[in-house]
Amino acid sequence: MKLLIDTDAGVDDAQALMLVLTAPDVQVEAITTITGNVHINNVNQNVLTILDVFNADIPVYAGTDRPLVSAWERLVHEIHGEDGMGDWPQRPPTQRQLQTEHAVNAIVRLVNEQPGELTLVTLGPLTNIALAVRIDPDLPKKVKGLVFMGGAIAARGNTDNVTAEFNIFCDPEAAFIALEAFPHSTMLSWETTLAHPIPMDTFSKLMLGPTASSKFLKGISTHTFDYCVQRGITGYLLPDPLAMAIVLNPAIIQQSADYHVTVELSGALTRGQTVIDYRGRGKHPNCTIVEKVDIEAVIAMFERAVQ
Repeated sequence: MKLLIDTDAGVDDAQALMLVLTAPDVQVEAITTITGNVHINNVNQNVLTILDVFNADIPVYAGTDRPLVSAWERLVHEIHGEDGMGDWPQRPPTQRQLQTEHAVNAIVRLVNEQPGELTLVTLGPLTNIALAVRIDPDLPKKVKGLVFMGGAIAARGNTDNVTAEFNIFCDPEAAFIALEAFPHSTMLSWETTLAHPIPMDTFSKLMLGPTASSKFLKGISTHTFDYCVQRGITGYLLPDPLAMAIVLNPAIIQQSADYHVTVELSGALTRGQTVIDYRGRGKHPNCTIVEKVDIEAVIAMFERAVQ
């Protein structure tokens, strides 16, 4: 399995990267970065630090620092901390360097060098992907697949625009372009995330092990864990890790359905909302929406990762 991962490297992105960097039989060809949870300057350093922790030699390409049209606004510091990694105490410095090639150009080049082999996994806004499609309109036909964390399948958003999920809301135009361009993609939504929390005591045990990966998980996750505890939240949510988990093992998908999905761009109250044609009245289905996963299998992936 060959992956090209695009990330805005907040806490859950880091957890997802931990899963893939400790998984067997997976080759991450490159990681590209995008502004989202935090500004790309933080994202870049976060990804390079994660690769240090897991001793992974993977090229990292910096991407776009803002959405296509809207201004970027920092929305989630209370979740991800100021640095995007939960204000990780005793965070080790990194000496790794970014590649000089822009992420968008790297995506186009890598896909064309290995047509039909790379699965794109996007954990943040889809800006880099949209720009890559504009450079190479045939790019969607040259990838093995596109799996993205994003969207709300029942208009239960997690942004100030209450019907929109964060990754789509950050750059609605980019999401619209990507969904229109790719003949098919796989979507791990916010509602699916809400339906599959890990019990807090289970997640706590994952953070308390003696290994470097367990200590890493504790370092980056304590901020969000405490956020949940303080608000009486009984389950730890894993949006990006769930998206990565279905890539690593599609067999954990227990229920899914195909629909046509697009993005609302103009609504005064609904900009950034994913619009799903549940009744099949419009275009041909372009997206597999994952509705249910085996959360015990996801927990097992985390247990393996922290060994």
